[in-house]
Amino acid sequence: MTLAGFTLLVITALCMAVANFSLKTGIMAAGGFNPSVAALVRLCRQPAFVVGFALSGFAGLMWFRILATQKLSTCYPLFVSLTYSLITLGAFYFLHEKISAQKIAGLVAIVAGITAVARG
Repeated sequence: MTLAGFTLLVITALCMAVANFSLKTGIMAAGGFNPSVAALVRLCRQPAFVVGFALSGFAGLMWFRILATQKLSTCYPLFVSLTYSLITLGAFYFLHEKISAQKIAGLVAIVAGITAVARG
């Protein structure tokens, strides 16, 4: 994986993590979500949800670029593991969610896996 590809991948993972936090914040502000037109309209009135939706689309476009220039067998595991790690840590820090010892052990294993895949 090239340095430019890795940099784009990290930016994409960050965008997806922030998008998920924004979506979650918007859904909570809208009073939750159920599959209905009224709920969708309430979500579309939440700025955090709109920002999260737009960031998801932007990250998708960046992901297309990564797929066009990098090896899928390397970039996909890195992307998923980075995104998972960022969201887990961000949920702890920003949303005050609890992280169990089991999740911490999983994150350590993921970081070890990221290192192995990045060097492979």
